[in-house]
Amino acid sequence: MKILLTGPFGNVGSHVIPELLREGHQVRAFDLETPETRKVAKEFGKKIETVWGDVREARAVALAVEETDAVLHLAAVIPPGSDEDPARTRTVNVDGTANVVKAAQGRSRKPKLLFISTFDVHGHTQKNPPPRKVTDPVVASDVYTESKIAAEALVRESGLEWCIFRLVDVPIIGLRDPHPIMFEIGLDNRIESIHADDAATAIARSLRTPAVWGRTLFIGGGKSCQLTYREFLRRMLGSMGMEMLPEEAFTDAEYATDWVDSTESQELLRYQRRTFDDITGDIAKCLGWKKAFVPMASSMVKKKMLEMSPYWKQRQK
Repeated sequence: MKILLTGPFGNVGSHVIPELLREGHQVRAFDLETPETRKVAKEFGKKIETVWGDVREARAVALAVEETDAVLHLAAVIPPGSDEDPARTRTVNVDGTANVVKAAQGRSRKPKLLFISTFDVHGHTQKNPPPRKVTDPVVASDVYTESKIAAEALVRESGLEWCIFRLVDVPIIGLRDPHPIMFEIGLDNRIESIHADDAATAIARSLRTPAVWGRTLFIGGGKSCQLTYREFLRRMLGSMGMEMLPEEAFTDAEYATDWVDSTESQELLRYQRRTFDDITGDIAKCLGWKKAFVPMASSMVKKKMLEMSPYWKQRQK
């Protein structure tokens, strides 16, 4: 099949490409051209067709959709960037999805459309017994979830052959800069993750799994990836050779995280192959020889991270 992948050089998309190639698909990658996306695109070279463009530009999207059998629509603005620029979030996540839908509708041979959404659309659910069901109510809690709920509706009402995957948290397998958003999740909040390779497997296998089409499904890591945020962060920091941060640095507030029931998607797609230990182990591997020097810098890194926390500053007065 000839596949159009939007957002191909981001965290999830860069793992999807190898899965699609492994299954013999032709991949057309459509993304904004930036230094970061050029670097990732270079790794795939001529194995894929790279088309640079903006999902907000209808003409560019229409050209990218031509002669494709399926569109895997991953392009989106996600937190924390979505909170920092709400207007851009709406135009990319909603208007961009509308452009993808319209382009697919305009083809004489209409491609299938897989839309990547998020389990965050269920809002604040910590008071409800887990796990979340995909049939639970959706409740917008910020501009990101508002945009994803609107985009899901566009896909369902498109008249195309569609499916929607609501992904849990997909940690970056690599080093990432800390951000103040890490302190906005209460440590007792339930959170579920999935290895990026497992998410990619689910997405690629959808193309040969008729039973997923016309459905909305959770894509989660399974029981081994269901933790409290306290345990999640402790083990993530530990994988990088760092100790857990003081609890006083974190909010007590509820956040849009939870555990999900992914039984149905796992039965259909058989994608859950990695545990949370695999996630942290692969992150640790990315440090390589640098990990030996982490203890020497950890106190300075910890100090800089704590400076990002408004709660730590307030409680130290």
